[in-house]
Amino acid sequence: MLTITSETLTLWLSQGFYPFIRLLALLGTAPFFNEKQAITKVRVALAFFVVLIVSPQLPVVNIPLFSAMGLWVIVQQMVIGVAMGLTMQMAFAAVRHAGEVIGLQMGLSFATFFDPTGGPNMPILGRIFNVITLLLFLAFDGHLWLIYIVVNSFELLPIQTAPLNRDGFWVFAQFANTIFINGLMLALPFITLFLILNLALGILNRMTPQLSVFVVGFPLTLTIGISMLGVIISILPRYTERLIHQAFEQLSLMFNLFV
Repeated sequence: MLTITSETLTLWLSQGFYPFIRLLALLGTAPFFNEKQAITKVRVALAFFVVLIVSPQLPVVNIPLFSAMGLWVIVQQMVIGVAMGLTMQMAFAAVRHAGEVIGLQMGLSFATFFDPTGGPNMPILGRIFNVITLLLFLAFDGHLWLIYIVVNSFELLPIQTAPLNRDGFWVFAQFANTIFINGLMLALPFITLFLILNLALGILNRMTPQLSVFVVGFPLTLTIGISMLGVIISILPRYTERLIHQAFEQLSLMFNLFV
């Protein structure tokens, strides 16, 4: 007759609960999965079914769940999952930042998108770029690759009581500069073009004071800006693919340095 003790039941629970926490922290912060339209119950169910499939293949975890060490491991898994999700969010933030800078140059900084689902309001071009990036992320199967990487992370970064190496946090902090640098590089053609346009309008205003710069400048800025948007959006797939690939590489480096 099979006898199941409380210690055995606790070990079985810990075998699946620790990976569940890491997965749930990732799904709560990663792009696409953390959208307001995604119901929390769906995220919890997805994390549960993924853990149900992969937990038998994971190394045995001999850390009691209801203990001080168990609480420490739970906090570690939350930190790892949140760090993975925020790393992917940085790739999206770079494109969104570029959209906000472009909108500012076009004079559309006052046009704000109201999110009826309760999300934060943002400039309209930033929202458009964010939606395009999200669709490209799904087209590249980024959501599937993200789940694949978090499942493999249990081999590169197993569940253990040893503290995480601070070098991994340093790499994570260094990757944050991609928000500004990559976003600025994408918006740089707009910044240069509108700088030249504003200089030309300033010279025109000095030569013909009777001509109102505001009457001519705003329609001209919008016309040129919309034309340039077509060019920028055409190169956005390659740009987004490079950013997402860079974020995945950063995750692998972070896992190796956390150990």
